[in-house]
Amino acid sequence: MEAEIYGRRIRAFRKLKGFTQEGLARNLGVSVSVLGEIERGNRTPTNDFLLLVAKQLNVSLEELFPKEQNPN
Repeated sequence: MEAEIYGRRIRAFRKLKGFTQEGLARNLGVSVSVLGEIERGNRTPTNDFLLLVAKQLNVSLEELFPKEQNPN
């Protein structure tokens, strides 16, 4: 579940910033298939990967973190 939320947020920011999967993957030094798996929620990104993504997309790390759901 958490992996899916990270993936959706990375995809949303990638598109907002005008990157293709290919372009972002190249800049991050990973394959398109790895980035695709993360964006689909099939692979959980490491903290180091999240730091690279945040830097590349010029967003804060906190913006990539899934928002905690209110238990009310």
